[in-house]
Parts: sequence; structure tokens; C-alpha cells
Amino acid sequence: MSPHRSESTEDHLERIHELVEAKGYARVTDIAEALGLSRSTVSNMVRRLASRGFVNYERYRGFTLTPAGREVAMMIKARHRTLSDLFELLGLESATIQDEVEEIEHHLRPQTLALFSSLVRFWQANPAELEAFLQFHRRASGN
Repeated sequence: MSPHRSESTEDHLERIHELVEAKGYARVTDIAEALGLSRSTVSNMVRRLASRGFVNYERYRGFTLTPAGREVAMMIKARHRTLSDLFELLGLESATIQDEVEEIEHHLRPQTLALFSSLVRFWQANPAELEAFLQFHRRASGN
């Protein structure tokens, strides 16, 4: 996570991006529902995001991401995908993957994420190596 972006900022940008991809715009109500927050909390955050250049916002209308907001959202999405792919390769269940990703995604340093990304690509390109690791893990854990 950037020192200039909080978890809340990133969560909002991620949800806005998802909605814009699905509908072409996002609304405060949609974000509030997706994040389990009040509309006033989301409205305040959207105004802050707009003042920081991440969101095109007109009061009482839908909003979209600026190029800068879209860039941040794409980085967040890539981070989310890397972690989801890693945990899926390791055989975790879908619900566990979602919970784990949400818990840790904001707390990884870029170099850690880059390492995980390389590991995912390595295991995808070398499934026998992944299987060897999984067999080692099963033996080591007694499963």
C-alpha cells in the first residue's frame, strides 16, 4: 500500500473500479452497500478521492475514475489477483481465499508482492514443481 493511500481509500477505489467496469459508473449507494458503510461515509470519501484527483464526481450523479484513479485501481486489482491465484494454487478453498486476500492485501510491500507474483507465474509454468511442493507440505503437515 502506498504511504499516501489508506486501506479505506484502496477499498473504495477497488469497488468503484468494479462498478464502473460492470455498469459504466458508480454511485454512493452502490459503494456503501458493497463495503457495508453508510452513504454519508462513502460520500465523504468520494469527495476526498475527487479532491485528490482519483474520481470524477458530480453531486447527486454517478461518478467514474480519473486516469490516475484507474491506474491505482488496476494496481489494486493486480495485487488482489496475484494473491487469489497464489492461494488457489496452494489449494485453499474459495471462501478462505477471499477472507485471506481481504485481510492481507493492503499490508504487503511491493517487493513481497513482486516475489509472490513471480512464484505464481513459476508454478503456473511448472506445475510439476507446484505438485512437488504440495506433496512436501502434505507430508510435513501429516495430511
